[in-house]
Amino acid sequence: MLHKEFKWDDGDGNNIYCQSWNPKGQPDAVICLVHGMGEHSGRYEDFSEFLTKKNWAVITYDQPGHGKTEGARGHVKSYDKLLNQVDKLLDKAKAEYPDKPRFIYGHSMGGNVVANYVLRRKPDVLAAVITGPWFELAFQPPKIKLALAKLVKNIYPTYTETSELDSSTLSHDPQIVKAYDDDPMVHGKITTAFFFGVHTAGKWAIDNANKLEIPMLVNHGGDDQVTSSEHSKIFVSNAGKHARLKIWDGMYHEIHNEIQKKDVYNYVYEWMHSKLNV
Repeated sequence: MLHKEFKWDDGDGNNIYCQSWNPKGQPDAVICLVHGMGEHSGRYEDFSEFLTKKNWAVITYDQPGHGKTEGARGHVKSYDKLLNQVDKLLDKAKAEYPDKPRFIYGHSMGGNVVANYVLRRKPDVLAAVITGPWFELAFQPPKIKLALAKLVKNIYPTYTETSELDSSTLSHDPQIVKAYDDDPMVHGKITTAFFFGVHTAGKWAIDNANKLEIPMLVNHGGDDQVTSSEHSKIFVSNAGKHARLKIWDGMYHEIHNEIQKKDVYNYVYEWMHSKLNV
């Protein structure tokens, strides 16, 4: 597996940290990956290694406010800024792997971004995969925090709260949970601009799911306590023939980091691979 690091400008003078994992020689396809809230792209190295062994490449980046990307933690000026980085990701994938089929993949908040990106910007990709997408949270944030955030969102968009995420609900694998807790690049910060941008976009995606024009696989852990699997079901129902739903019974939020993760890897890969010959 060959690893590359690079960067691009986010449009506001901040460097976006990017990386790719590649097989030796030309890949058969490329996955453009968008990570979730509070984490970073480096947490997908194991999944990427699996894909490179299948002769696929993975290209990804640390979203604004995350990982090695410059800027305030947990903050983005507007939701469109998140979508704009996906534009750059796909452009970079096309430049690095010309004429190779492209897939777009997003987890949690990244699943929200990917769903909205596909619906709004109609990218030239073969198919999309989202896992544990944040259409709606599976828990209710404390009412006082929500009320305060609503009060200041227009006058103080950088007001920062903690995400209230319980790391033990990410995976049944205690090593994954410990690695998450010990990771210095993981954070629990989210600003009002970031939260309400994603929250509003989640509702918009569900209401506009019937605009989906490419195949999309929607995965969700049956015991996800972070994002709502019921809202993934509603999204797929609204999307119609282009969307496929897979509920992973008994799994928590990060299905790709669960004890049975290889089952998830293989299922996702086989679904994507089936699109190459359509």
